[in-house]
Amino acid sequence: MSTAETVPASERMVTDTTEVAADAIEVEESTKVPANGEASTSKPSSGDDSEKSKLKAVRQVEFYFADSNLPYDKFMWQLHTANPEHWVDVSIVASFKRMREYSANGNDWVARAIKEKSKALEVDESLTKVRRKTEVKEPKGQMERTIYAKGLGEETPELQQQLEEYFDQYGRTNAVRMRRTDDKKFKGSVFVEFSDASTVDIFLNADPKPSWNGEPLLIMTKKAYCDMKIEEKGLKGKRAQERTDDRRKGFNAFREMARAKGEGKEEKKPKELWLDFMGSKIRVHDEDGGTVKDEDIPHVKGATLKFSGSGEVSFEEIKKPLRERFARVPFVKHEKGDDWGLLSFDKALAEDEIAYVKENLKTIGEKEVTWSLAGEEEEKAFQVERAKTAAKRALQFSQNRESSRGGRGGRGGRGGRGGRGRGRGRGRGGASGGRGENREAKPGEEQTGEKRKRAVEPDGGPNVGVRNETVPTIQKAKKAKAEES
Repeated sequence: MSTAETVPASERMVTDTTEVAADAIEVEESTKVPANGEASTSKPSSGDDSEKSKLKAVRQVEFYFADSNLPYDKFMWQLHTANPEHWVDVSIVASFKRMREYSANGNDWVARAIKEKSKALEVDESLTKVRRKTEVKEPKGQMERTIYAKGLGEETPELQQQLEEYFDQYGRTNAVRMRRTDDKKFKGSVFVEFSDASTVDIFLNADPKPSWNGEPLLIMTKKAYCDMKIEEKGLKGKRAQERTDDRRKGFNAFREMARAKGEGKEEKKPKELWLDFMGSKIRVHDEDGGTVKDEDIPHVKGATLKFSGSGEVSFEEIKKPLRERFARVPFVKHEKGDDWGLLSFDKALAEDEIAYVKENLKTIGEKEVTWSLAGEEEEKAFQVERAKTAAKRALQFSQNRESSRGGRGGRGGRGGRGGRGRGRGRGRGGASGGRGENREAKPGEEQTGEKRKRAVEPDGGPNVGVRNETVPTIQKAKKAKAEES
């Protein structure tokens, strides 16, 4: 594909979102962002050869090639697979909208910046082509690493960059997605995906509380936001599951490759189903409608609290005040008629987290309760019960999903990220469903009966890629694998 043919594609880019590779450059930018959210918006001139400009340019290029973007951007995927060794012209990448402030320095400047600063990408000897150093992998757990924030005011030309710099002060971000209405108007809210789930807790518990232009932000986990919208709209069953499905809409290279690989095969090998449970992966077996072996189930000490002296228990009464502090709310065990119960978290609790629970749940069912750490045997038995229940639901969901393959056409296009827009066309064409790819159970344990979570509302953006173009598959490059530093 020639440069002239690809330049118009840059017109389809938007600045609604940005994302960077998790294994991107090691040197962090020294951007300072005031607590009120008024980020600096200064841009380098065409002749600016500073280290900061190079780092920012490389970070943007790494986003285009990242696991979180490349296999979901049809245009980038076509560039990636057009060459057997996956080389892409630097001139094409430099022509993208978010790269124009750097490409003014010349394609050679961009190539040299990549060569000097990137740990994820490499350029050829002629400094005209760029590619990843590692194979593409499917990203996992976006929902657990994503927060919702509202109260960001009106959109300005500099807002996208301001938001990126603002949220980067809490931890490395994979994506900052500006949420839009159907007519592309900014809603004043964003979904921010961090590269690590621990950063979600850091952000939610920041002191002082996150604010923008002096006004406090409304913040919560993306899961909490999805649950809130499901409750507001009264959604149930399949519609509620779709609201919390984390799978990508639109083009998905992994799905297309799995579909192409499965064509013409008469027999399918049994799929292994794995459950992510409290930091460990457990094999789910088919016996008894789905089970796990006791010896495979980890015992995480100090992850269960016990309350005593309660009145009539409402699970929502317990979980609601905890959503503001914990990225994932605990699982509750309580038998009707008892005045006690257990709260099982997905990790061992710190002293301040235990204090938070005691302070915010002084009463349950209008009665004052006392809190304590559950006994070791009591805690272990609850965790075993949780794992086995999750295994049954995971197997049932996997079987139901497998039986429904091919019943629905895929969705075309997707909202843009980081200047590389992807459209939100809603095509229903296609003979197969596009939802039957092999997968491991999510770290949602008891929630594994749900579909993988996805965005509640679209992030917008015009179409990307070449229409009616067939989807190429990955060709393994015959090259030495780069050593990981």
